[in-house]
Amino acid sequence: MRSLLAVVLAACISLTAQASDRAASAVRWVTPYGVQAVFLAATEIPMVDLSVDVDAGNRWDPAQKAGLAAMTLSMLSRGVRAEGGQPALAEVQISQTLADLAVQRGGNAGMDRVSISMRMLADADVRQAAVGLLARLIAHPAFDPAILEREKQRTIAGIRESLTQPQSMATRALWRSMYGNHPYGAEPTPESVTAIAAADLAAFHRERWQPQRMRVTIVGALTEAQARDIVDGMFAFFARTPATPQKPSTARPAELASLTPVRQAIAHPASQSHIWLGMPGIARDDPDFFALTVGNYIFGGGGFVSRLTDEVREKRGLSYSVFSAFQPMAQPGPFMIGLQTQSAKAPEALKVVEDTLRRFLAEGPTEKEIKAARQNLVGGFALRLDTNRKLLDNLAQINYYDLPLDYLQTWTSRVSAVTRADIVRAMNRVIDPSRLSAVVVAGPAGFAP
Repeated sequence: MRSLLAVVLAACISLTAQASDRAASAVRWVTPYGVQAVFLAATEIPMVDLSVDVDAGNRWDPAQKAGLAAMTLSMLSRGVRAEGGQPALAEVQISQTLADLAVQRGGNAGMDRVSISMRMLADADVRQAAVGLLARLIAHPAFDPAILEREKQRTIAGIRESLTQPQSMATRALWRSMYGNHPYGAEPTPESVTAIAAADLAAFHRERWQPQRMRVTIVGALTEAQARDIVDGMFAFFARTPATPQKPSTARPAELASLTPVRQAIAHPASQSHIWLGMPGIARDDPDFFALTVGNYIFGGGGFVSRLTDEVREKRGLSYSVFSAFQPMAQPGPFMIGLQTQSAKAPEALKVVEDTLRRFLAEGPTEKEIKAARQNLVGGFALRLDTNRKLLDNLAQINYYDLPLDYLQTWTSRVSAVTRADIVRAMNRVIDPSRLSAVVVAGPAGFAP
């Protein structure tokens, strides 16, 4: 068995080294008009994956119009206006063009950024047509009021459905509890979506969707010259105004340090209680990121080998699964703990979680736990980079958050260098149990956390 484990470990180390070496050839440049780009050549398959990340996420939603950033992104593919001699394109024409080119398009609206992704054949004609269409989607969205009304109704229906689900109710309440009036705490409501007008979309797009606020990441079977041509082509319809990249705001708002934690119970007829705890944690550039990554893996991020699982599931059978996680963002993102349990056992489960956290902060991990965590994190690192899509996602994070370009090459060595003292200091610096907000949905009658 020891021999087999040694072989497996050696194979994991080899795969990790190969994955890191593969990412080592990434290059980064800035265009004269302020677009920051990262490219990694990947010639194994004749495909190109690209993403455009824009500093126009949900945190930029105006007051009373939460959901505007996400709606702006959604409406980009619903129509393109005629401009500069180019004809207007209806929604069905856009979809048909993507289908004819066999292009996969995706999009996501997060707190910090909105993202558009495309996957296409590396064929020159396909690339040119796909990039040309993407350039028009980004620069000249139509924001047709009739289509907007349809999308608003669809969004409102989804929100209303989510407000009946205990999991969604719990997470929405937790974010409001953790962040108060900070933009991270805002959630779209039927009322805020109803208030969005086509003029709001146009104004938001005009202000936020500018080249200097965008980061482009490309992975695929291209040369660097071809990747540079793609980036230039994507912004062909913007004014070529000299600019430098505008970095996402990383200011630490003073109000986050003075927020009063909120603890609440929300009634629901479900038989399972949903328990969530959290507080503002760390920004993506936090110097203790790796110490917190290893520390959280031991506490609640390592699945069945975590302290939380041992205390909540193995010893007491209170829940099938329980986890903790840091979600670092441009400004301090949350540290969260979540689980489900039988309604009657919610008070006991909540107490066990909080007691386990206090004990972990006071005592710290054992050297055995640290060694196992480092080995698991390092051994599994290659799986984070084993497809072009995963490479793209990692490089897009590096690009958007201005991480060092050698971040993936140094990841395993920085995890391996984490010590017990690092973990104890970092976890206690960031996590204060007295500042944890707590939300229990579908707890026992009369229970207040």
